[in-house]
Amino acid sequence: MAGLIERTTNIIKAKWSKLLDRAEKPSEQLDYSYEKQLELLQNVKRGVADVVTAKKRLEIQTQSLEQNVVKLDTQARQAVAQGREDLARQALERKSAVQSQLQGLDGQIKGLEAQQEKLVASEQELSARVESFRSEKEVIKAQYSAAEAQVRIGEAATGIGDQMADTGAAIQRAKDKTQEMQARADAIDELTTSGALEDYTSDQSPLDRELSQMASQSQVDQELEQLKKEVGTGSGAPAETGAGTPPKELEK
Repeated sequence: MAGLIERTTNIIKAKWSKLLDRAEKPSEQLDYSYEKQLELLQNVKRGVADVVTAKKRLEIQTQSLEQNVVKLDTQARQAVAQGREDLARQALERKSAVQSQLQGLDGQIKGLEAQQEKLVASEQELSARVESFRSEKEVIKAQYSAAEAQVRIGEAATGIGDQMADTGAAIQRAKDKTQEMQARADAIDELTTSGALEDYTSDQSPLDRELSQMASQSQVDQELEQLKKEVGTGSGAPAETGAGTPPKELEK
């Protein structure tokens, strides 16, 4: 039972594979692969843009914190000048916290810059590969189209194609029907001439046709007698003088 199921599965797979081979067109598959590569390239470009955007945000935040450091340093100096050591200490403590935050942002920016460089390199490499694939794709499509056209021309010239086979069968059927119709027309004409069938398209009755045929036969008989007389006179042969009359040469 297991062997039967396995054989059935293999047959189904083979049938599906054959159907897929017939439905699959190289040009369509190549175009689809090219579109997928373009989508991947666009994703990489979006990734680069996202990294650059994040880096720009951190840079803007860094600029704001640097301005805050300058402000806090100025406030600390002013507090010392006024004898407010406590305020100066608070300003310096906040300045130290901001500077620590700046160091963290600087590390993040450097990490984003390294990631950006990798993504840009990957984007350039992938873009070159996609462009190379596009050129190769067009060449393969052109070669396939040329081969397909050559096959169609060969099939048309040799008559092995499905369309040409159908055309040849149609021509043969037309010939057979034409011969059949011609034979039928000849049969009807022969029967009409012999009088077996009456020609309703003619204004002559069967009696008229019979009398006409007799008159034609009489005319033929008269012309034949006339020819016999003319031929006999022109050849120098003696005309018949009656039964028992010998020729002159025999009389001597």
